[in-house]
Amino acid sequence: MAREVLVLNSDYEPLNICHLHRAIKLVYKDKADILHYLGEEDSNVECVYDASGLDHPVPLVIRLRFQIKRPRIAARVSRRGIYVRDNYKCQYCGSPSDLTLDHVVPKRLGGKDTWENLVTCCKKCNSKKSDKPLDKSGLILNKIPKAPIYNTSLGFKYIYGASNEVWKWYLPSDEEAIVW
Repeated sequence: MAREVLVLNSDYEPLNICHLHRAIKLVYKDKADILHYLGEEDSNVECVYDASGLDHPVPLVIRLRFQIKRPRIAARVSRRGIYVRDNYKCQYCGSPSDLTLDHVVPKRLGGKDTWENLVTCCKKCNSKKSDKPLDKSGLILNKIPKAPIYNTSLGFKYIYGASNEVWKWYLPSDEEAIVW
């Protein structure tokens, strides 16, 4: 009984991967429904038997009947992360060369090292802005900086995605991995 089962939240968001034994318990206690089971694609359904002699299909994917609230993981601020978010372009003039980071609200005025206060900037615009606030520098941001939201179920794809073809229907694509 070492088979693994994908567990989905009631809104079909991937939550976890559990062992077959745990999945059968959840289904038996009416806490989850089986969405896909082993052998359904070729009508050769595999079953497990309980103590009363009843057979149950071996689940591959189950969906909980209740919603589990999950905290969203906050991404750590990093130079590379800021560059990726800003598409390796200056957020003032759009230049892709001589890039550095700029604090929208300068540190001397209380600006912090946060996703909302750091932008990619070319050296020319950075020296023009200097340590002035944005409204006094004459520069305009192309887009307002914000923190990314990572899809927490992305890890399932890389860790377990190849183990079952049916799971791929529920796991996020690469485009859905990060929302800016």
